[in-house]
Amino acid sequence: MTACGTPVHPEQVEAWEYGSQVPTEPQLFVLADVLWCPPTVLMGVEPRTLAEHRMARQLSVGRLSQLIGMEPDEYWAAESAQQWNGDYRQTKALVEALGLSLRKLIGVMGQDEVLAGHLRAAIDGRWKSHVGPVTKITTLNKTRVSDALRTMHGEFAEFSERYMGHVVARNDDSRLKEVAAERSAYLRRLVDHFWDLIGDAGEAPPFNTVPTG
Repeated sequence: MTACGTPVHPEQVEAWEYGSQVPTEPQLFVLADVLWCPPTVLMGVEPRTLAEHRMARQLSVGRLSQLIGMEPDEYWAAESAQQWNGDYRQTKALVEALGLSLRKLIGVMGQDEVLAGHLRAAIDGRWKSHVGPVTKITTLNKTRVSDALRTMHGEFAEFSERYMGHVVARNDDSRLKEVAAERSAYLRRLVDHFWDLIGDAGEAPPFNTVPTG
């Protein structure tokens, strides 16, 4: 690392290895180069936030701001708040700079919780009324969104039917707890399951077409 212009003491490296300290961003980028591995390996996470995607590409705040045509302070505020509000041109440049898919962009824009709220309401109620809001958030084809919500509504209904069936049959508590645990697990990964059902469209880069007014 010293040869690469970022000198560190052996004690610092040892602290990183034991997890008592973490490297700074510049140190992380150089360490990744020295170890011939992507920064994500050292980060130990799959990038989800704007900051994590930026660091995975070894871009500083200043460099990414320059690439997308945004003032560094404005970009830093968006990253810190985990809420992206850039215009179309800046968002398109962000997607290209960070290699984002549609699915990842929705997360970066801070819309995952909003999406999750609509999904929870859709599976437990009138799913058709949530097709429009989900389509607006994701920019996906309405038919594709309808198919996913219909499937999820049916899957969730099965949990309720199974649970009530065990209640009526007066089965033991262990079986009821098992069904309840499956239901809870399903709810925890609601957004991920939605994108799994969407398939290739969610993994493709957005902005393949010019938006219409």
